[in-house]
Amino acid sequence: MYPETAYQITTQSPRPADYPPYLPAPEGRVMLPSEIPPGVQMVTLPGGIRTLAYTQPPAPAAPVVPVSQPIPAWAKTTALLTPTIGGGIAAAGIGLSYAAPGLIAMSQALWSAVALIVAAAVGVPVLLRLGRVATGTGRGTTHITQNITASGMFGKANGTINHR
Repeated sequence: MYPETAYQITTQSPRPADYPPYLPAPEGRVMLPSEIPPGVQMVTLPGGIRTLAYTQPPAPAAPVVPVSQPIPAWAKTTALLTPTIGGGIAAAGIGLSYAAPGLIAMSQALWSAVALIVAAAVGVPVLLRLGRVATGTGRGTTHITQNITASGMFGKANGTINHR
């Protein structure tokens, strides 16, 4: 009926007694766990098929070599400005140390000027009040009245002053 096949047709062999029950029944000849050579393990492929495969230990991780990073522009700017700012502060400190005696003298002179202004603001009204009382000698205040008359737009003005 059919011509001779090039392949040998086999049937499913019975499951051996020490074959793990959680594995599906094998389709071909079964290799016992004791017959598996070292380095070969049962693995599950992404399609779900379980098969024997040589496994290798994970390769040792290569040491991480640090990669040099470029220096940011702000760090360069700061590094360049630091000595300049420090030198400026040092120069200002030296200048203040030389100017300190003069600044102390000027501050004392300013305080003296402020005291003079305050004394004048308080003393002048007091002196004026004392002067008015001394010149009055019992008389009241003096009233002066003026009467000025003029006739016409370009007329001559005449006036009188009355002391009371």
